[in-house]
Amino acid sequence: MPELPWTPAADGLVVTVRLTPRGGRDGFDGIERLADGRAVLKARVRAAPSEGEANAALITLFAKSLKCPARAVALIAGDTARIKRIKIAGEPAVLADALARLSGVSA
Repeated sequence: MPELPWTPAADGLVVTVRLTPRGGRDGFDGIERLADGRAVLKARVRAAPSEGEANAALITLFAKSLKCPARAVALIAGDTARIKRIKIAGEPAVLADALARLSGVSA
């Protein structure tokens, strides 16, 4: 099984994301391997990358897609970078299964 872009944490999951702002739509585009070998979940949002709009849209996208409250999703790294780390509070196994379905990975 290929390396996944999320890892369990004590009270949730930490996800490495490559965000494309002004992507034409809000959604996930599967998993990609970066040049350094890290796996990332590709995401795109319609929002522009100014004044935190794209980050807010990414948090909303995760919350809606995983059917969890937005307060359970937090940006923990990569505020102004294309590669971001998102922490999602909840049951790690349940969240991992949901992300696998969203990204098209067979669990």
